[in-house]
Amino acid sequence: MTRSLSGKTLFITGASRGIGLAIANRAARDGANVAIAAKSVAENPKIPGTIYTAAAEIEAAGGKALAIHCDIRFDDQVEAAVKKTAETFGGVDILVNNASAIDLRGIDMLEMKRFDLMHQINARGTYLCAKMALPFLRKAENPHILTMSPPLDMNPKWFSPNLAYTMAKYGMSLVTLGLARDLARDGVAVNSLWPETAIATAAVGNLLGGEEVIRRARKPEIVADAAHAILTRPSRDCTGNFFVDVRVLAEEGVSDLAPYSVDPSLDAVLDFFLEEPISANVRKSAFHPGK
Repeated sequence: MTRSLSGKTLFITGASRGIGLAIANRAARDGANVAIAAKSVAENPKIPGTIYTAAAEIEAAGGKALAIHCDIRFDDQVEAAVKKTAETFGGVDILVNNASAIDLRGIDMLEMKRFDLMHQINARGTYLCAKMALPFLRKAENPHILTMSPPLDMNPKWFSPNLAYTMAKYGMSLVTLGLARDLARDGVAVNSLWPETAIATAAVGNLLGGEEVIRRARKPEIVADAAHAILTRPSRDCTGNFFVDVRVLAEEGVSDLAPYSVDPSLDAVLDFFLEEPISANVRKSAFHPGK
């Protein structure tokens, strides 16, 4: 992939670690400007990484970084963060909606404050960030909105027993569905991206199976490389898609996925919201719902 994000400005939510940071570092290697909009300002042993450590990685990778303490639940904080990004770098070319909250408990166990948190961050936060970034994106040369959310599938098995989480994640995907049509005339690309397998992040390790699932996961760089491919495509020709990382990479001529495996000797675990494996050496796990 020879296309570049050199000189482009990315506003990435939740970029202090995991997939968001991997996308930021991939863009930084091209010489991009990256605003890290996240809440993490102090180290947490369970979920390491802050906006400041992320900024240092981005700068070391060759990019320019702007660390912004921002909680995307609050309108004023998002508005100020986007404006600061535009003032610092002369505009905003790309919005990556990566921030997300997860809680897989069912209706009997889930507190309403956790329900509200997921919807405030996932669905509302995605909508809010798009709203605040739009005035700048409309002025950009090749503007993109990329949201880390799954393809839409109304099969009830995806809603039970983790109804609240699915509603919140699908809310992010509905933003893609609607805005892609709304913004087509403006030439602003709006797409979603989802990984084929579990990704080795702190959230997966802490909430979805610990070390065993991490060993059967792929590295965040697989999503970052797919995101880079999408974000460097012409915005008017690439919108309204629900991409899966391995399909994007296949379109770019990438067939060897072994370097992305945490442990290449093990089959990777199929991610939630996908019906069947797409690539070799991927299998469903116990948490994957049946028919």
